[in-house]
Amino acid sequence: MSRKILSPSSLDKKLTSLRQQGKKIVFTNGCFDLIHLGHVRLLEKSKKLGNILIVGLNSDSSVKRLKGKDRPLCPEKDRAGVLAALEAVDYVVLFSEQTPYRLIQKIKPNILVKGGDYKPKDVVGADIVKKNKGKVLIFPTLKGRGTTKLIKKITS
Repeated sequence: MSRKILSPSSLDKKLTSLRQQGKKIVFTNGCFDLIHLGHVRLLEKSKKLGNILIVGLNSDSSVKRLKGKDRPLCPEKDRAGVLAALEAVDYVVLFSEQTPYRLIQKIKPNILVKGGDYKPKDVVGADIVKKNKGKVLIFPTLKGRGTTKLIKKITS
């Protein structure tokens, strides 16, 4: 499982090899604080679009900036481990910035996927992917699923 969790330098080496092999790379990202069926379906659909699925995972400090002082509920090592355990996920890479823009610049995926709560114009890194003749896809969210909804249910 841990072989699927890459550091930025390991990612560089892996990307060189994957590109030489002509692999189609799909990228998505998120906090993945409490993994639910909506996440799993998004990852499964994403994987079917190419050969390699790379998931950019917000670090603990990044999640805290995005979601507030009470998040994440699960530490980054746990979140990365759960993602890496999923069959659809080939590699997990942590990032600390507010957005995965620099990571997308490095990966230059063939396909960038986000969940349905995004509008095409708001997808970070779409400009990079389109410039490299790639696709940006938005999959509908699974109705009634979401981390915030889960947290409310647990705490009520």
